[in-house]
Amino acid sequence: MEVVILPDAEAVGKEAARKIAVLIRRKPNCVLGLATGSTPIPCYRELIRMHKEEGLDFSKVTTFNLDEYYPIDPRHHQSYRYFMDENLFNHINIDKARTFVPYGLAPDPYEHCIWYEEQIKKAGGIDLQILGIGHNGHIAFNEPGSSLASRTRVKTLTRETIEANARFFERPEDVPRYAITMGIGTILEAREILLLATSEGKADAVAKAIEGPVTSMCPASALQLHPHVTFILDEAAASKLERKDYYKYVHEMSESLKRQIREKLANQI
Repeated sequence: MEVVILPDAEAVGKEAARKIAVLIRRKPNCVLGLATGSTPIPCYRELIRMHKEEGLDFSKVTTFNLDEYYPIDPRHHQSYRYFMDENLFNHINIDKARTFVPYGLAPDPYEHCIWYEEQIKKAGGIDLQILGIGHNGHIAFNEPGSSLASRTRVKTLTRETIEANARFFERPEDVPRYAITMGIGTILEAREILLLATSEGKADAVAKAIEGPVTSMCPASALQLHPHVTFILDEAAASKLERKDYYKYVHEMSESLKRQIREKLANQI
């Protein structure tokens, strides 16, 4: 596990976008796992800039989103399909047929979950998964108590989540009661994971995920079991980490070593 601590949300977004761009340039047909919410928006803005100003090519990229409300029309302004189109897909040269978001109007959502898992496998698995983290440590819609081996499935939203989301809908009864979400086990199969967290409100969850025990009561703590995961945090989100100075030191030394290796290889050419 690597912990990268940066000054603010914009820096977090740019660093995440940089890592995604490196993968796309190395493997143009890579498979990305994407997230919604306010945290990844700076990352998506930077990817759009890279596409328009630097020619970052998304034409062969495949994407899978973590989750979607159920039931909800994909054209609804609160659907995650709508979010992804507005905040990323409509602004880059990606083939929409390669962008997978759970279908919020699936006639049989349980069968759809099986199909979604099959599509991930058919694509060759996810190369790089982007995650956010909830205030209670949830990842995707895997709330505390979710099995660490869970797969893509239908989840009942908690009363607290429904009440919190009511402000985004015209009427309380319009708020979806369910969601389709990748499971923790599904997420852990990604080859690389980036978890982005910004703001002091995420600090408790971040500390538990990185330094606490691995437990289903903090779903993000399962990332401690992954061989290639990076937490990219702003100073506020990192504020409750007991070993914050150590993480900064390790990151600085790691970047220094990488520079030395690049310089050595360049001199050999």
